[in-house]
Amino acid sequence: MSNLSASPAGSVESADPAARNVQGRMANVAAADSEESAARNLQRLMASGHARPEEDRCPICFDLMGLPITRHAKMNVCCMNMVCNGCELAANRRGMNDRCPFCRTPSKDDNASVLAMIRKRVKKGDAKAMHYLGCKHYKGELGLAKDVPRAVEIWAKAVGLGSINAHYSLGESYFHGDGVKEDKPRGIRHWQQAAMNGHVPSRHCLGLVEAMIGNDKLAVQHFMISAKMGEEESLNSIKKMFKKGHATKVQYAEALLGYRDALEEMKSPQREEAKRHGV
Repeated sequence: MSNLSASPAGSVESADPAARNVQGRMANVAAADSEESAARNLQRLMASGHARPEEDRCPICFDLMGLPITRHAKMNVCCMNMVCNGCELAANRRGMNDRCPFCRTPSKDDNASVLAMIRKRVKKGDAKAMHYLGCKHYKGELGLAKDVPRAVEIWAKAVGLGSINAHYSLGESYFHGDGVKEDKPRGIRHWQQAAMNGHVPSRHCLGLVEAMIGNDKLAVQHFMISAKMGEEESLNSIKKMFKKGHATKVQYAEALLGYRDALEEMKSPQREEAKRHGV
């Protein structure tokens, strides 16, 4: 006959002290395994994503684009490629101002045509196009009504297709409860996935989260990674933490040097000229 009996709450408990001792040890082992798993995950998070993804490079000059990318490059919905301002200026000077500088598709200005191009690529399973379409629903652009829940639904599909940016967008929505029920742990997990693939804004967000809960040591580590990839806000965060005694002088100096190196890597004569011309 079994020594296990049901408790009033419906759980199964042992009447045998020896069996209870075994259960206790098993619970301790499970807790230890959980802690070990969390430690491994943190180690992987901090060891991964120190280089930006290839999609952050201009497809024409192959240089990393400045941050934020939307300020330093233009989206071409025909091929869903962001082309840096320097290459855009060079293409315009070659008389290609009415065509995509990458795929040479004639440019469209009306909302209906632009939306049709995006949806065409969405139907082909283009993760970039799917994320971009979600953003248009989120902002209510291209003649679409603002529909945040619809945007979240589309971003979830984009994540399934491998979109790093969609992970970031979902992180924003779930962490802040924007269009969905607030779920901060879920939002953080999306940022972690993006950060491990080199997504700079997601890494910065993780630093902000750690700083918010008082985990300054880990916050600085996150900020240093993103600062070295060219994120100015991360550098500013480390500077503030240094002034408050939460980061060392060595850490700030290292972050500053890495940030400057990242800026140099993103510079080119064409881009500097585009900046002078307000492109």
